[in-house]
Amino acid sequence: MPSEPADQDIQRGLPVDWALAARTASKLMAPGPTVSRAEAQRTVELLRNDAATAEGHVRDLTGLGAGLPLLPADVVDRPSWAVAATSGMAVLTSGARLPAVPNLARRFTSGTAGLQAGAVLAYLGSRVLGQYDPFGGADGQGKLLLVAPNVVAAQQVLDVSLDDFAMWVCLHEATHRLQFTAVPWLRDYFAEQVTDFLSVNEQTAAGILERLPDAISSMRGSKDGLGLIELLQGPEQRLMLDRLLALTTLLEGHADHVMDAVGPTVVPSVSTIRARFSARRRGGGLLDRILRAVLGVEAKVRQYAVGSAFTNAVVSEVGMERFNQVWTSPETLPTRAELPDAPAWIRRVT
Repeated sequence: MPSEPADQDIQRGLPVDWALAARTASKLMAPGPTVSRAEAQRTVELLRNDAATAEGHVRDLTGLGAGLPLLPADVVDRPSWAVAATSGMAVLTSGARLPAVPNLARRFTSGTAGLQAGAVLAYLGSRVLGQYDPFGGADGQGKLLLVAPNVVAAQQVLDVSLDDFAMWVCLHEATHRLQFTAVPWLRDYFAEQVTDFLSVNEQTAAGILERLPDAISSMRGSKDGLGLIELLQGPEQRLMLDRLLALTTLLEGHADHVMDAVGPTVVPSVSTIRARFSARRRGGGLLDRILRAVLGVEAKVRQYAVGSAFTNAVVSEVGMERFNQVWTSPETLPTRAELPDAPAWIRRVT
């Protein structure tokens, strides 16, 4: 963990005006697809009910979450997703420790960062199908969101059954909810990793500025889809980032494994959906590809593949019950080096 400076020399929380970010995102977002009121109501009801049903299927496959209540999801539009996302990020990043700056400079930085964050959210807000926010909800204990217009838009582009696609999406997002609700320590561990990664002192901040030219040059020639953030890190920050990326890769890959394993029994057209959706993940025009590279979305896409391959390999070798040892403690999580080498994790843990 980063060393803790004296209280008078630090400020907590990222200097981002999250309310401004939400307003900016709402203004910049494109409208969703045009559907009739009856179609919209049916989609909302379908997603809300499928979320609870899907989690039941996920529990049956994974063996996690026995005895927990089966809850519906909050079905939202794009601006509502942006408001919820900024609220969750404000909570998640509130513990970050940063060098103190004068109030006037912090207000200016906060507004500028809010506008920039809003632009990013506007881009993502037309694409994200759903998310589980471990820190969302009125009580701050978690909320599952499904973005109805994006589900419909993707379903129309893929030309697949809405009933099948809605359940398929819910399987993925319900898995994320179960990961955090069935594993008691995971929520706090995730928050700790994010806080440690975002916390910087003046020396770290200076090092990031020094590495910026080389990082931009490396990103131009990178074939790995690395985002600028990863390329800027020094050795200590890179270790923190490795732990965070290892965790998120596991979570995403595990969810992909579950949705494909459960899919054939409850989603008749799952093979078609998977093939077309995987192609869509890789698609996009020039501007879309540039934004994806800058935001590290290409690396995110690789997370799904690496994490899913790890989960598939472990479950195939030792079964789901022994795979679930991954949720025992932070020490049993795979390292970033073990994710592409499942036998190494099996030897160390199981």
